[in-house]
Amino acid sequence: MFQYELHQKIKTLCLTHLLDIAGPDHAFYLRMIANANTLQELYYSIYGNTNGQSIENPFDNLLALLIETYKQRKPAFKKRDALKEQQGAWFTSNQITGMSLYVDRFAGNLKSMPEKLPYLQELGVNFLHLMPLFESPEGESDGGYAVSDFRKIDERFGTLNEFKSLQEKMQAAGMYLMIDIVLNHTSHHHEWAKKAKAGDKKYQDFFYMFDNREIPDQLDATMPEIFPESSPGSFSFVPECNKWVMTVFHHYQWDLNYTNPAVFSAMLENIFFYANLGVDILRIDAPAFIWKQLGTTCQNLPQAHTLLRLIKHCVHIATPGMALLGEAIVAPKEIMKYFGTDAFVAKECDIAYNATQMALQWDALATGDTRVMLAAQYELLQKPLGTTWITYTRCHDDIGLGYDDSMIAAAGFNAYEHRKFLKEYYSGSYAGSPAAGALFSVNPKTQDARISGSLASLCGLEKALAGDIGDSTLKNAIEKNPAVANAINKIILMQAQSMLLGGIPMLFYGDEVGYTNDYSYLVDPGKSYDNRWMHRPVIRWEKNALRKVEGTVENKIFTATQQLIQLRKSIAAFSDQKNITWLTPHNIHVAGFIRHGEGKHYYCLFNFNSKAAYVTWYLFKEHGFAPVEIVDHWTGNKQKVGPDHEYLVMEPYQFAVYELL
Repeated sequence: MFQYELHQKIKTLCLTHLLDIAGPDHAFYLRMIANANTLQELYYSIYGNTNGQSIENPFDNLLALLIETYKQRKPAFKKRDALKEQQGAWFTSNQITGMSLYVDRFAGNLKSMPEKLPYLQELGVNFLHLMPLFESPEGESDGGYAVSDFRKIDERFGTLNEFKSLQEKMQAAGMYLMIDIVLNHTSHHHEWAKKAKAGDKKYQDFFYMFDNREIPDQLDATMPEIFPESSPGSFSFVPECNKWVMTVFHHYQWDLNYTNPAVFSAMLENIFFYANLGVDILRIDAPAFIWKQLGTTCQNLPQAHTLLRLIKHCVHIATPGMALLGEAIVAPKEIMKYFGTDAFVAKECDIAYNATQMALQWDALATGDTRVMLAAQYELLQKPLGTTWITYTRCHDDIGLGYDDSMIAAAGFNAYEHRKFLKEYYSGSYAGSPAAGALFSVNPKTQDARISGSLASLCGLEKALAGDIGDSTLKNAIEKNPAVANAINKIILMQAQSMLLGGIPMLFYGDEVGYTNDYSYLVDPGKSYDNRWMHRPVIRWEKNALRKVEGTVENKIFTATQQLIQLRKSIAAFSDQKNITWLTPHNIHVAGFIRHGEGKHYYCLFNFNSKAAYVTWYLFKEHGFAPVEIVDHWTGNKQKVGPDHEYLVMEPYQFAVYELL
């Protein structure tokens, strides 16, 4: 379709839908016109050009959906859209700090969530990631990622009206909201899957369904297993219709077939449903998997990126205040592509998880050596301006060790032996390891595995206390037991680096007061097969109340986390403006970087060693600064650096934020 014809079509559609394109709807109309050609090219590159000109044309339907979505958007959301557009990449601000949580395990239900907002505000959190809330079958939910109804809040959490009420209270408090959309698959209890089981060809085409094993066997030959222990292979037999269906993750999660434009349309409607609930960031779960092709791994394919770009443009036009997070836990070179490439740089996903850096922090903590971390930074620094990371030490998921072998080799280690050590260290099987975790999803063929465990337990707090840290009698444990103090220092070190690195810091609920592993999942048949539930605690508010009792573990960790958030918010240089320079490693135990902003330079240093580390003053000289006095913004301490004060001494697991005076 020629540009003039397309623009005329858009104008006609807008007027048909009673938009005032010369008045209050003018900005929307301009976004439609400005993005129309790219939108059309992206759509047709996936679904082909039907050359039809009627409203029955799927692309025309897409245009109509954008207009109707915008039209239905609340005035308050449109106002917030305009404010965010004025701010530009609003999600790069140092004023945003997040927490990820399960509503039922944190507050009981959605109705009770508003009364917990003051606790979060006390901590400094103003952005919530609510783990999956929409209907999923008990016992086959995959933590909520097996969705049986994208529009219905699961009754375990409450109702849609209670969700809307929470969103309104959060927005009134200046807080941001993120929820998930599971694009790759549905539960086999979803209406579409039920109709497919019943023999409805229309809905069988919503999934990858086959009459025999010929094509599934060909696909299995090149597709890696995601959960080899609990769900080997990538296909499951469906006796109701005598077919095989693709189930990459679990047998109860059916992969959606995005080669079918009806699937894209239906899922885009779900995306807009969430946008018009007032969601600020939509977390797209497992986007690397949404396109499948014979002879490939069916991960990170070019068409997956095209689909994400198409979604991004649709969202930008109709609901521009909602940013997109791509949950692509892949190698650094691959993850960069989710921010967009070539003409689409910073026009695909706005945000991604810095899973590589998260894993590298655990690497450094176990080894006391930062060289692997430093070897990875060149690739991570390629993230484009106007996009950002989610930075974190823990989340609901396991810890993968997916960074490249070349990064390990660059630090002088054998990749296989290095990963073997890390797995043994964090699962507690390595002699003398203070960590208390477990291996998750062990592949019996390759021995690849990931790591489960809470931040506190992996940092050694569980073993140090050897009991319930919620007991107030332990309030002097820090002074009495050096191992407890050591574990707390590790926790704060890990949180500090993830907060100051650049991106949106995302705490995992419970970590702010040092929850250790919860082993009650072992007696729950719906969870016992998945040891990731050990680091998904049920909050005991009497324990959290100990944050106010001086000398308790809870108080120490909560207060430090609170102060970290305040420190980050107080210094503009901690906004993500591609303003980071990693420092030459003057000591292999110390990782450091400079954050630049407003003519100032902040040297952030992190000692991952169990012993004191000495850092030469040349750290400053090599960046052109003469011997000066420096102040640590974390402790407030001042000291001289120069030929007469040759070394900075960093205590075990200490960090510092130095500014030159």
